[in-house]
Amino acid sequence: MTFRIFATTVSLAALAAACPTMAFADEADSGDSIVVTALRTPLAADRVAQTVTVLDDAQIVAAQPIALTDMLLRTPGISLSRNGGYGTTTSLRIRGADAGQSAMVIDGMRLADPSSTAGGYAFSNLFTDDIDHIEILRGPQSILWGSDAIGGVINVTTRAPTKPLEGSFAVEAGTHDTVSARAGVGGTSDSIDWRVSASRFTTDGISASDQGTEPDGYRRSAANGSFTYRVAPGVSIDLKGYWSDSHNDFDGFGGDSLAYGVNKEWAGYAGLNFALLDGKLVNRVAVTQTETDRQNFDPAQTIRQLTFDAHGRVRRYEYQGTYSFSDAVQAVFGAEREEQRMTTASPTDSTDPYVLTPSKADTNSVYGELRVSPVTGLTVSGGARYDHQSRFGGNTVFSAGAAYTPNAGKTVIRASYDQGYKAPSLYQLFSDYGAANLQPEKAKGWQVGAEQGLGDLFHVSATWFQRDTDNLIDFAYCPTSGTLPDICYIPGTTTERFGYYANVRKAHAQGLELAASAKWKVLFAEGNYSLIEAEDRTPDSSTYGRQLQRVPRHLANIEGGVDLPQGIRASIAARYSGESYNAATGTAKLDDYWLLDLRAQWTVAPGLMLQGRIENLTDKDYETAAGYNSLGRTVYLGLRSQF
Repeated sequence: MTFRIFATTVSLAALAAACPTMAFADEADSGDSIVVTALRTPLAADRVAQTVTVLDDAQIVAAQPIALTDMLLRTPGISLSRNGGYGTTTSLRIRGADAGQSAMVIDGMRLADPSSTAGGYAFSNLFTDDIDHIEILRGPQSILWGSDAIGGVINVTTRAPTKPLEGSFAVEAGTHDTVSARAGVGGTSDSIDWRVSASRFTTDGISASDQGTEPDGYRRSAANGSFTYRVAPGVSIDLKGYWSDSHNDFDGFGGDSLAYGVNKEWAGYAGLNFALLDGKLVNRVAVTQTETDRQNFDPAQTIRQLTFDAHGRVRRYEYQGTYSFSDAVQAVFGAEREEQRMTTASPTDSTDPYVLTPSKADTNSVYGELRVSPVTGLTVSGGARYDHQSRFGGNTVFSAGAAYTPNAGKTVIRASYDQGYKAPSLYQLFSDYGAANLQPEKAKGWQVGAEQGLGDLFHVSATWFQRDTDNLIDFAYCPTSGTLPDICYIPGTTTERFGYYANVRKAHAQGLELAASAKWKVLFAEGNYSLIEAEDRTPDSSTYGRQLQRVPRHLANIEGGVDLPQGIRASIAARYSGESYNAATGTAKLDDYWLLDLRAQWTVAPGLMLQGRIENLTDKDYETAAGYNSLGRTVYLGLRSQF
């Protein structure tokens, strides 16, 4: 199977190279027409030293995804595990990095839940909604983004208005009584840009447990908005917000359950932008806040149905400056303060009162990066960041890289060395299983890649990466006999615990990412293949050298179809995920699988489109987490309009 996957992907790239009359279009054509914002300032893609994938609105519309993760899985190096259908616990991994080791950004707002186990963002409730632009920046990215950016950064931008008054809507329905609807309206003028949007999603779902028989439903409401006021030339005020409210049923370990969870998220941003020194120095001062409230309920309990209660908040104060010495020399620098807060409780089915236990950690940071173009086509960059956290103290990371294009973006060669880190979460520090002396997880990695295009006719790329991570935080078990060490008691009490969090693991990841795409007249094809060797390198561990849990060694995507001038587009797509270990220990494996999808859309009139798709056409039975079901064959039909 491994050979067939590799051979199929390489054959697609070879076919492209052998047919110069075919037109290629990568996920994002390189060159000045593509601008990357995941580096916190706009930068042409052919000047970026790291590997980045850019997905625009047309690609998102054609793929017809529901959740953001549905779109991310179509790109190189990304795998996912989900405990059932939409709305259930979802873990995203970039190049084999642990879940929680990648940063999620929407409209410049870092999304994270400090009350979650790893302290990162849970992707289960983020849908494509009003998203216009997606960037996946791979590799450690802590210079500009701080903690959590070991695997990479997912940077999402929502739609911006281009007309004095405009709107859009989309509605679709499908299998499991699924209904999705969203709409947005906005406008632009000489002094004001604004847009607001809202969405609603409901589904009866599937049984989350593979032992269950009743479906576990999910419903979600969400909204986002942005407002920009240009006060004067070079001076503007930005206000942005995101909100979601969801309800999901889930099963217990034994099968069907009446349990359900509610999740409320919101994020807000207020920023002032102003230019000085004849526009050479561009400044941004901002404050952001994200909050997450999570509660679980079990109606089967007789006294208290609330079984889990958590609230997480992150407030961030930011200053960022960009100074352009010339067209060839640019410096980005800034300072941040991040304040994390968490309260949690796990009430029991009793009349005893429960207490929400508060905890906190603060981080002060400074960073800087210099980009220089000494000769035409060459961009060299380097940077450093220093963070001081109230719990573990100081941490410094560095990066350096270069991108070279000899022909205005047709050929691009990239190389970079990057460091990243992840601070221990508040849960890992302060829960009943916490340890106050935890140190940050640290990563260092490098990557080298090249891409080649021929106008709009051809594009192929290849990247090799390596990453070493140490101080990884894992759960350590206490001895079952003899005298217990002090660490095996809940801090500040005489209550025994069976384990605790500790910096005990190391990991090594390396791999290859290939991508190619083609278009010839009305025909198009694209594909990517990822080899990810992500292994446990913990000294003296029984799993030393073994692939990390739920990280397939082989991933592939292939799609081909027609795009007719009559406004009809149809394609067939296949996605492959190789086998993987279900847990860090034990021999249980998740089988490999192929999924086949059909997609079609018809532009009936300017601004009006009909869409339909069949996902998992062969009704493949597969698991991304042992004991949990995945969606079988599903059919969706929808209508989309922009006006």
